[in-house]
Amino acid sequence: MKIVGHLDHAAADELREPAAALALRPGRRPVVDLGGTEYRDSGGTTALLVVRDHAIAADADVALAAVPDHTMGVPQVVGPEHVFALHPGGEAADRH
Repeated sequence: MKIVGHLDHAAADELREPAAALALRPGRRPVVDLGGTEYRDSGGTTALLVVRDHAIAADADVALAAVPDHTMGVPQVVGPEHVFALHPGGEAADRH
């Protein structure tokens, strides 16, 4: 899954809806590629946590990839770097 543009409160449903439709299998780790994200606020971070909760309910996990440095302020404040596996790029992430 790739996010482009703003990931904020207004756009959070655009992430949650397709994520909820993912057919997750136990042990899998889908990747959310944030390389195209220009801005993320706490609403966007909350949406990422909802996606992770959905994955955990299926005995799976979620990784974040290509997280732009300019969007790291919110995660450092709320702490998802302790919740998500972080990968430098979408292609390098372990998808299973």
